[in-house]
Amino acid sequence: MMNALTIGRLGKAAGTNIETIRYYEKIGLLPAPERTTGNYRSYADSHVRRLGFIRRARELGFSIEEVRELLELASHGERACADVDGMVARHLERTERKIEALRRLRRELRVTLASCKGGRIAECKVVEALSPQPRKGRTDQHRR
Repeated sequence: MMNALTIGRLGKAAGTNIETIRYYEKIGLLPAPERTTGNYRSYADSHVRRLGFIRRARELGFSIEEVRELLELASHGERACADVDGMVARHLERTERKIEALRRLRRELRVTLASCKGGRIAECKVVEALSPQPRKGRTDQHRR
């Protein structure tokens, strides 16, 4: 592969924009590159691989801190992968909960939309469903 990449070439090689690369450097996910005599960043193949790892982990929904932890774990190639497996299992559980919440949301939105028969906004079932409902047993006097 290539050596001594500029930030632009690194971005193209990893499919990541320059601002994101600089951000990852700033927060320590991507190690600072060496500098040329003209003080330009000079990236190596290892930056391409690491940036690809970061990008893929982010695409899979891992947070920045989780990516940081995964990178730390990945740097110890001789360790058992139980810690990584545990992280991924927890992430999968959260993802499945989010999917179920999105399914409930989709059902609710479909029912709400189906209940609207057009007409005027004053009679709109969608607006009615989105409006806060007063709590039972409370009046405006009790809220003061």
